[in-house]
Amino acid sequence: MTDSAPASTELGAMHIAEILKSLPHRYPFLMIDRIVRIDGDETAVGIKNVTFNEPIFQGHFPENPIFPGVLIIEGMAQTAGAIVIKHDSGTGKKNIVLMLGVDKAKFRKPAGPGDTIEFHIAKIQRRRNVGRYKAEAMVDGTVIAEAEITAMIVEANS
Repeated sequence: MTDSAPASTELGAMHIAEILKSLPHRYPFLMIDRIVRIDGDETAVGIKNVTFNEPIFQGHFPENPIFPGVLIIEGMAQTAGAIVIKHDSGTGKKNIVLMLGVDKAKFRKPAGPGDTIEFHIAKIQRRRNVGRYKAEAMVDGTVIAEAEITAMIVEANS
């Protein structure tokens, strides 16, 4: 019997400074605070800490603050975009990721102030500059939303 350990994957992370270098989004539209686990452009877990101070809660909804589903989808897409940019950073080109489509989106439960949303991203396929990712948003281990995100990597205008 031979002892052959499986090849280990080195997992990475991205803190806010690196996310800001990778994505063009800024407050109040940056939907991720950090990415805690990255495996190349294969999988990642992004984090969004939802606070009552979010500007969206002034109107959505003042008496019952609910984090909008469209912003949860945006957080999923930003997490996928950040790992793609990090993975491709050795090319020497400055790229950005543009969302092409959202399919199979489902919203299961609301999120609100005090929640930590985890964006779980897994690559379905990538061909050259177009990638497709399965995404789930979770709060306390419960899936609150899911979707498939398609995005294209394009060269950024300098």
